[in-house]
Amino acid sequence: MTEPIRILQVLTIMNRGGAETMIMNYYRNIDRSRVQFDFMLHREERGIFDDEIEALGGKIYRMPKIRIHQLSPYLKSLDKFFSDHQEYKIVHSHINALSVFVLRAARKHKVPVRIAHSHTSLYSLNLNPFSKDRHSLKFAARFAVQNVMKSGITRNANHYFSCGGKAGVWLYGKRNIDKVQLLNNAIDTDVFVYDADKSQLMKERLNVSEKLVVGHVGNFVPEKNHGFILNTYMALRKLRENTALVLVGAYAKKELQRLVDYDLPEDVHVLGLRNDVPDVLQAMDVFLFPSTNEGLPLTLIEAQASGLVIKASANITREMVMTDLMEFISLNETPEFWAKRILDSFPYQRENTKDQIVKGSYDIENNVKSLQQFYIDELEKINE
Repeated sequence: MTEPIRILQVLTIMNRGGAETMIMNYYRNIDRSRVQFDFMLHREERGIFDDEIEALGGKIYRMPKIRIHQLSPYLKSLDKFFSDHQEYKIVHSHINALSVFVLRAARKHKVPVRIAHSHTSLYSLNLNPFSKDRHSLKFAARFAVQNVMKSGITRNANHYFSCGGKAGVWLYGKRNIDKVQLLNNAIDTDVFVYDADKSQLMKERLNVSEKLVVGHVGNFVPEKNHGFILNTYMALRKLRENTALVLVGAYAKKELQRLVDYDLPEDVHVLGLRNDVPDVLQAMDVFLFPSTNEGLPLTLIEAQASGLVIKASANITREMVMTDLMEFISLNETPEFWAKRILDSFPYQRENTKDQIVKGSYDIENNVKSLQQFYIDELEKINE
């Protein structure tokens, strides 16, 4: 039996972020007798998907955390890795501008297929010293450094992937947009389909029965704008008492302390990382997503597949709109305005939106066939 092609997927840590969830959706559905994924990760601690990766036959390699001010040890580790692992003919890197280091090392060691994959778009920086939700100087410095590193991507990658148009322009520039191959943030639609019985069961489990449940899925990072989410929810509580807020996503102690500083009421539920996000979405009634910037948010595809009304930032691309459930609102509007728009959406009939997601080309079945064939075709070119 012919061994499967082994593709090296490069990410930071396999927790439930957008890129990580997307690549796991493809991994679960790809024909692993023909294509197998291995992972180069940049954290020592295990992620939420690590056990599943290993169960599916994937290998995990640990690399040092990328520290711009201490690059030498990391670059040496990369050099050693590609010297020791010449079996990899295809490297697929998902760490945005930081991909330049991996792809440069892969090019040095003559890896023939080097894929850069953009999962984000240009950040909107908030450095207003009077804003509670301002970005830190550390974040601003990282933003500036990534802008510099982007210029090296096109010199070291020979395939440019992106989740959407805005993300492609951000990483590769307008002059290269015709070379960018879009890979949809596809999902297994069936696991998100709305089920009234499951919705009620999940509400009971989360202790939010008989309440209007506002929800958000996203790691606690500045661009997700959790401060605005909390302020919107507090404004909503003044308009309607019987409400609850459910927050799903990874957070560090510092972010958790920020939440505590808000003096949150008991109807705010901070769930942390979850491996049952499709079920948690069933318990929500509205999905709140006021991000300052995104590429093409996987969570908004999942929320649409769950039949949820969505209130999203006007900064977000319209590329993944497949239903009439989404409303885009400017972040210049007040939390009170957002809260009123939430209430104005009720009541609504939550429905099965699977056909719309499939029609919009975000169901995993056809997308995974396309990616699988791309890998196979590229390897055949190498072997000609």
